[in-house]
Formats: sequence, C-alpha cells, structure tokens
Amino acid sequence: MNWDVIKGEWKQFNGKVREKWGKLTDDDLTVIGGMKDQLVGKLQERYGYAKDQAEREIDDFARDCDTNNQPTPAKSPSVGERTADALKSGAKSVGAALEAAGHKVKNLAD
Repeated sequence: MNWDVIKGEWKQFNGKVREKWGKLTDDDLTVIGGMKDQLVGKLQERYGYAKDQAEREIDDFARDCDTNNQPTPAKSPSVGERTADALKSGAKSVGAALEAAGHKVKNLAD
C-alpha cells in the first residue's frame, strides 16, 4: 500500500500499527501522525532497530496492508447515501402509518 494512503488515513491504521508494534504508545502514534520518517525513528527508539531494519519492517507492513486488504478503513457514507437511507427509512415509516390508518378507517366503517 502506498504510504500516502496510510498517512492520509492514519487514525484508521493506528490499531494495526499498535498490533504490529505493541511498544508504541498512544503518544507515539500521535507524534508519528502518519509520517513514515517519524515511525522509523520511533521504531529505532522503542525496539533498538537500525534505520534500514525499521524501514524494511515498515515497507513490509505497508505491503501486507495492500496484499491482505488489511486494514481497509471503512469509508464514511456520502451525504447522498445518508440522504437516500433516511428517505427509505422515512418512506417505510409513512407506509406503516398509512397501513395502520387504513385498518382504523376499515374498523370504523365496519
């Protein structure tokens, strides 16, 4: 996976990064902020890695994210999708209300 994608969706990747490198703290992840060079430095600091080893691990992580489709951050529904869902829900509610009203009118007529 392209590191720019990981950087752009850093908050969604935090869990996978912590899963892979458990010694990283929440503060570390905040400082890293999706910047690859910052992650390299933190891995050197926390794990005693040489720079090239840290870079290899990060590249492997990014590649694994791509080949496993993990993590694939969920995309937020668009405004249009949310509007369509709300309209469908509203239509169902209106339909149910009309059906109930129809039963009441039928009962009154009987």
